[in-house]
Amino acid sequence: MDKTAIHRLLRSALTEPSGGAKRRIVRFQQISDYRRFLKEWNDTRLSSPQADAVRHLPMIGGFSLPASEWLRETKAPEGIWIEEDFSTRVHGTVVKPAARERGVSWGVQQIKAPQAWSKTTGHRIKIGVIDTGVDYSHPDLKHSLGRGINLLNRGMLPYDDNGHGTHIAGTIAAANQLHGMIGVAPRATVYPVKAFDHNGSAYVSDIILGIDWCVRNRMDIINMSFGMKTKSKSLLNAVIAAYNAGVIIVASSGNDGKRKSVDYPARYPQTISVGATNRLRRAASFSNRGAYIDIYAPGEKILSAWLRGKYNEMSGTSMATSHVSGAIALLLAYRPGLSPAEIKAVLKRSMQPLRGVKTTRGTGELDIIRMLQAADR
Repeated sequence: MDKTAIHRLLRSALTEPSGGAKRRIVRFQQISDYRRFLKEWNDTRLSSPQADAVRHLPMIGGFSLPASEWLRETKAPEGIWIEEDFSTRVHGTVVKPAARERGVSWGVQQIKAPQAWSKTTGHRIKIGVIDTGVDYSHPDLKHSLGRGINLLNRGMLPYDDNGHGTHIAGTIAAANQLHGMIGVAPRATVYPVKAFDHNGSAYVSDIILGIDWCVRNRMDIINMSFGMKTKSKSLLNAVIAAYNAGVIIVASSGNDGKRKSVDYPARYPQTISVGATNRLRRAASFSNRGAYIDIYAPGEKILSAWLRGKYNEMSGTSMATSHVSGAIALLLAYRPGLSPAEIKAVLKRSMQPLRGVKTTRGTGELDIIRMLQAADR
């Protein structure tokens, strides 16, 4: 890649974008070109007021920036890939506020987590939850949280201004046995990675930065309770990098009720794709389903932690995903060192068949006791 192209990219990154401009992700095919760009960038960025609009994505050898006219209309120079920095949303819908929960919710009961706690509680397992943040003051979570990171405001803790991330964290690892609720893996540690804003929206580049943080900080599991319809090669590259680093990625399938399709990143084979069930062990009406689903878990009318120390009932494949992340934390504490592929295999051979499904092959609901038994074989 010639220097002229790098200088044009540099000018594009430092040019004031038009109002409401979409973002683009630019990836270099050669790491040497990426390093050359970084050097040029570091030499010029301090003189530009637009420098803060550029997000560097070292995990994929690229960066994200508002799309200038040149970047929108020019064919990509040889040696780089350009794609839209797509928007993605969390997978969950608020149903209603709820009274304080005490003890074990129906979903945690249904997957048989309490029967496993004499063997494993998820102790020392680190779960990165890429979401809207968390309510650090919630009494059911105060013993379950690591510091995490706020990718939207690096100077602040990842405080939740939406509620979705707090709900996910509660199902995974709430630990307030006497006065509140208990999650699937009450001695695991959730590290909130705030990539989503108060509306539950994020860019793909935010997600990639979150994955990068989780890998560098040695998370065992990444919970991804969000999705989008469009395939992103940049996101796929980040997912593959995490998978190759031994991180288990659990992703929600989406809430469109589709029978032959799931959202990205759940559709990538490197993730564990999760569909939602109801109390009758049937696929929830809103859940995407079909061959792309690896496992189902409770996701309808799930009560969990909420903002300001409260509780809320939510439905969605997001909620199902948090049950699976907690279950994998139990499994990893019980059998350390299992690879992402080995964990997916254990889950698939230990599932309970769903009700109301004509063929049981490849389709089933999470069962933690069967999962631990399968890991012993």
